[in-house]
Amino acid sequence: MKGKPFVLLGINEDPDRDKLKQDIEARQVTWRSWWDGRAGPILRRWKVEYLPTTYVLDAKGVIRYSNPTGDDLDMAVDRLLKEIK
Repeated sequence: MKGKPFVLLGINEDPDRDKLKQDIEARQVTWRSWWDGRAGPILRRWKVEYLPTTYVLDAKGVIRYSNPTGDDLDMAVDRLLKEIK
């Protein structure tokens, strides 16, 4: 997605922040990832009930897709990128 208006963000609720940092390094996670704790403000505000939860937002920050997987996730991203053009 280099060169395209696309960002992938991770929000983590792992109980041990230091272990999370180690896991991110070991798995070579290349996207930004925040630690929010078990009941952090991000998880509460977005009403995350289970993990993983995936939201796809449009350029205005509006949730357009909730929990797409596989081909549906690819399709959601492709649709939103086309809308921007």
